[in-house]
Amino acid sequence: MKTETTPKVMVLHAPVGVRSIVSSLVAFFIVASSVTFLLDRGQEAQVQMAVEHGRQEMEVKLEAGLQEPAMRGTTDAGDAGEECNWSRGRWVYDNMSRPLYSGLKCAFIFPEVACDKYGRKDVMYQHWRWQPHACDLPRFDATKLLEKLRNKRLIFVGDSVNRNQWVSLVCMVEASIPDDRLKMRIFNGSLISFKALEYNATIDFYWSPLLVESNSDNPIIHRVEYRIIRADRIERHANVWKDADIIVFNSYLWWRKQKDDMRMKVMYGSFEDGDARLDEMEMIDGFEIALKKLTEWLGENIDKNKTRIFFAGSSPTHSWASDWGGEDSNKCLNETEPIYKTGYKAATTDYSLMAKAKSYFKTLEPKGIHVQILNITELSDYRKDGHPTVFRRQFVPLTKKQIANPASYADCTHWCLPGVPDVWNEFLYGYLMNTM
Repeated sequence: MKTETTPKVMVLHAPVGVRSIVSSLVAFFIVASSVTFLLDRGQEAQVQMAVEHGRQEMEVKLEAGLQEPAMRGTTDAGDAGEECNWSRGRWVYDNMSRPLYSGLKCAFIFPEVACDKYGRKDVMYQHWRWQPHACDLPRFDATKLLEKLRNKRLIFVGDSVNRNQWVSLVCMVEASIPDDRLKMRIFNGSLISFKALEYNATIDFYWSPLLVESNSDNPIIHRVEYRIIRADRIERHANVWKDADIIVFNSYLWWRKQKDDMRMKVMYGSFEDGDARLDEMEMIDGFEIALKKLTEWLGENIDKNKTRIFFAGSSPTHSWASDWGGEDSNKCLNETEPIYKTGYKAATTDYSLMAKAKSYFKTLEPKGIHVQILNITELSDYRKDGHPTVFRRQFVPLTKKQIANPASYADCTHWCLPGVPDVWNEFLYGYLMNTM
């Protein structure tokens, strides 16, 4: 088990006084030096903070006054005309401005991602800030976001990882609403709503893990070994999100193979009409069918002048420790630090699904409909330390065998909060502040 090393933070200060050897002038020189120090400090742009962590030594630069940088950049590598690629950067330890909220104080956090509440003692995972190589992410401001969402509806559509991001955003904004009477959460089957009443703003999550209608649409009972989607049916889901001002889709996790021979079924027609047909196919082929139907629906129904559309990139899992030189039997259990190797990409992380999604959404461009990809895969790939593992509520009692082998039930898919999904929402915030 790794031993956590608490980072040593050293803040360098300029001298604040000059000692006179002439006793009668001591007071004068102290006052003069103090005034000079304050003027000099007012002109400094940054404070240098040396952070030592194990064998890693990083320099964290905190901007004086924490002024908000220009909101320019992109999370898409290769977008012409943009000055910065937000998705390329590094994690820096920052115990000054992180975390953005307290997971223990957020009344809307879900028990499966509330790691410190369920016994995780090392909290270093909460203090990492994503730093793009050539620019800064816009500094998150909950009040500004709520003003932007005034009289609007933002909805996350997808699986439990997308719900993870929804919980993150709710916790990021709810702390700015101290009066509990002005915020509320509503459960309605597959739909969960957070409402900021003073702003008439709604932030929703809708369970639709395979995008189109499927046999996994029940938000509670959906762990089915053989997944079936209905190739031509999306309207029941689309009716929930069609009036939204901002939609954030996510659908990768449920298309990954849980075992090498895993396949799925696609249903055409209906039993009611007597023309039902089931075709068995590879998971990736089913993903393309769902993307095609979603793209068709967006092209025919979205008001390009009203609705902003995002598609979140693939969230990597860390179930194979050999990816970073560990033992696979441990999964991500007891990991307390990110992966530091620049440009690291796990062999088990599938980037091809995101490429397929982008290719389908490009067909909407001639219609003036742009789907912005939130490219969060690479930055998340570094964070083997960010998962709940065993520090979460267990909804099913553990067996003796599981208790004897904690790695067997460690969750290396979802993310502790505060944590990595907060950065995904900083990306989202940057786009919304810059374009709406």
